[in-house]
Amino acid sequence: MDKTNSRNIILAVVLTALLLFGWDAGVRYFYPQANKPKPVAVAADGAVPAPSAAASAKPTREGGLTSAADQALEAQDLKTALNPAGRVPIAAAGLSGSLNLTGGVIDDLTLNHHTAAIQKDSGPQRIFSPAGTPAQQFAQFGFLGQGVGAPNAGTVWTAPTGAKLTPQTPVTLTASNGTGQTYSLTYSIDDAYMITVKQAVTNAGTAPVSVKPFAFINRTDKTASVDTWNVHSGPFGAFDGTVSFGPNYKDVSEPGQVANEGKTDWVGFTDIYWMSTLIPDAAGATSSFRSLGNKVFRADLVYGDTTVAPGTELARTTRLFAGAKESNVLDKYEAAGVPKFGLAIDWGWFRWFEKPIFWLLKSLFGLAGNFGVAIILLTLIVRGIMFPIAQRQFASMAAMRAIQPKMKALQERYKDDKQKQQEEVMKLYKAEGVNPLAGCLPMFLQIPVFFALYKVLILAVEMRHQPFVLWIKDLSAPDPLHILNLFGLLQFNPPAFLGIGVLALLLGITMYFQFKLNPAQMDPVQQQMFAIMPWMMMFIMAPFAAGLLIYWITSNVLTIAQQTYLYRKHPQLKAQADKDTADASRAKARG
Repeated sequence: MDKTNSRNIILAVVLTALLLFGWDAGVRYFYPQANKPKPVAVAADGAVPAPSAAASAKPTREGGLTSAADQALEAQDLKTALNPAGRVPIAAAGLSGSLNLTGGVIDDLTLNHHTAAIQKDSGPQRIFSPAGTPAQQFAQFGFLGQGVGAPNAGTVWTAPTGAKLTPQTPVTLTASNGTGQTYSLTYSIDDAYMITVKQAVTNAGTAPVSVKPFAFINRTDKTASVDTWNVHSGPFGAFDGTVSFGPNYKDVSEPGQVANEGKTDWVGFTDIYWMSTLIPDAAGATSSFRSLGNKVFRADLVYGDTTVAPGTELARTTRLFAGAKESNVLDKYEAAGVPKFGLAIDWGWFRWFEKPIFWLLKSLFGLAGNFGVAIILLTLIVRGIMFPIAQRQFASMAAMRAIQPKMKALQERYKDDKQKQQEEVMKLYKAEGVNPLAGCLPMFLQIPVFFALYKVLILAVEMRHQPFVLWIKDLSAPDPLHILNLFGLLQFNPPAFLGIGVLALLLGITMYFQFKLNPAQMDPVQQQMFAIMPWMMMFIMAPFAAGLLIYWITSNVLTIAQQTYLYRKHPQLKAQADKDTADASRAKARG
């Protein structure tokens, strides 16, 4: 082997090492570990452990409190704050919780269809918590009076005796200011995640009054999911018919307030799987995001000043979505008139391809009853569609091998004139009807499918906590078993680039055998890179979702089977590949 090739191989190895360590740093920055600390038990006397360094941990993939002390304090605070006295129960198919009569605040909501953790007995996922709790998030609806008394955060609203908010029984809260104005909040709820609030004021006084209805969502970013370059977590909304994934929490903290331009279609906060948004009525409203300090933020929706004449009523209807970002649910709300609501899931530019893949996955899941099996069936469908292309690829490879002697002659004849050599090679391709790029076509066609599946796995709440078989309990999370800690027997977690699990190892092995079936490369450096690539990809892909690795492993196995079949169909190509491999081995031995 000459010095140039030796230098190239050394450079390739160095760059590979940099990629591995750089990838680990990138993964740790953009995808912090999703494992949450185990909850710390509250002592018998009610004491809570002092906050530790975990309190400043980065957000996780799913979101939620990351500090064990905060988790314990949250559990303790909820017991006190959710005293049934002074609350109206909420019971619907999608949501459960209660409505706080003090302030008329919706501050207690859990999602009936989603568990808090992967364990089935972990209880429902909580989305709203009362003010003052570590995980506070709530919505309030009210009025600003211009020279007239209006309810405030301390107002205790009056509810009918035995009131309970269900899809069949709306609840109306009332409050009077003593000067002739009666305020009311009428709450109704559907079977999914939408609460509709009619804000009304009746003026029984002798003079007109001016009021301004408002609504806001208040939340801490302690529970926010990780905000990455390709999946937004934080303030967002739709304005003038366009969904805006931004600003992030830091962008709001620095100026203190960010006003939203254009007509507000809806506004609020999103995590990867959950969101809470306010949707104004046709009268329209302005909106903004505000930092209240101490990691607390607010999304405000404010209607314009309206004068209410004596003997008349002003009413505004604002809807609150507080729930899981289930694609079919959001699409139904959009079909019912909420602009661009289906795009609250950050599909990105390639949603035209991602949503059909997601639909196909859900359809296959309906048949198989297991999302892992559905991913395997999806791979079979994709490879089946591309099989004719693969046949043409092998035919092209056979043609390329047939003209190798002519190519070598041209390369030898014009070895001192690279430009002329390239021109003559292109003429040869044209004369023989050979396309050197045909062999890359199947790979390029798989890239959109691979990327779409990647986005589906990290975005779709329907994939959250979906098991496959054995130890794979969550297809949207990385393989939990690591070889270096003896599959969890040793009490340490390897760094991301060394967290090689069973799936990553299978990926490297299947890719190795796939490349072994390919003809040897004429360029020694390319051949070395093909030899390194399976193991490099094993390290790179280890931190990715298990479902993505299952797709790639299945694709590799099908490619191996496909290549074996086509080699049998084209024995001359197999014989030539074996000869090329033998020639390459002899050349390497001589070098």
